[in-house]
Amino acid sequence: MVNRTFKNYRIYYNFLNSLAKELTKFYYKKLDKPFKVSDKSKGKKRYDPVTTSDRAFEKFIRSKIKKKFPKHQITGEEFGFKKSNSEFSWVIDPIDGTRSYVIGNPTWSNLISLNYKGYPVLGLANFPKLKKYYLNYNDKIAYVFENNKKKKLSVQKKVSFTQIKLAGNFHGWLSLKKQQKIPKLLNLMNFPCFDALSYTHLAEGKLDVVLQCSNKIWDIHPIIPILKAAGGTVTTWSNRDPVFAGNIVASGNKLNHKKIIKLLRPVAK
Repeated sequence: MVNRTFKNYRIYYNFLNSLAKELTKFYYKKLDKPFKVSDKSKGKKRYDPVTTSDRAFEKFIRSKIKKKFPKHQITGEEFGFKKSNSEFSWVIDPIDGTRSYVIGNPTWSNLISLNYKGYPVLGLANFPKLKKYYLNYNDKIAYVFENNKKKKLSVQKKVSFTQIKLAGNFHGWLSLKKQQKIPKLLNLMNFPCFDALSYTHLAEGKLDVVLQCSNKIWDIHPIIPILKAAGGTVTTWSNRDPVFAGNIVASGNKLNHKKIIKLLRPVAK
């Protein structure tokens, strides 16, 4: 894969490591106050909230990237695509878990990935309210930073299928009729799913499988490098490369991953 040929991690790792701290400071200095919420769905059936904080975070992130790497491409959830001829691109979800943000649930995060030739090579998941962040150092090492300490991430590989801790969320995208086709999988979904936080819990070995519906590239690209560096497996439900986004499943154990893929087959696209 492309990320195996990418070697120059340090400059970007250092940038994201500093940016995580700056984002948390920015939140408490500028955004930890009342905010406005609007609905991006424009009359569609699904409620799609966006806040003034989403837009402020993305402007802040874009300004930092533009200052340090002015020729790089940028794709953000709120302000679209900035094209260039660079092989490097940044993918931004200014607030992953906007619904959580709106109601005061602290599990929301800032997600950022650096992509090289279209593939995510570095990922940051920053949780300002939890005062912790996750970042991969290269394609083999990732850390969680908390209380001024860093801890190497490692998935839990030694777990039998009957003992897995599975967190899942269909986000309203999988109909009840389709859910009826996967009763064995539904019986395994015994743990809560909190957007990107569940993926990072998998990277820490706290969960064994996470599945979600309808992830956009900014939801999953920042997560891919972190999970893979922690030893995890991540694909779409149809076992395709997760770079395509969509319905995503991530596991700590490859054999268990294959079994989950098999259970998802009746509803996989």
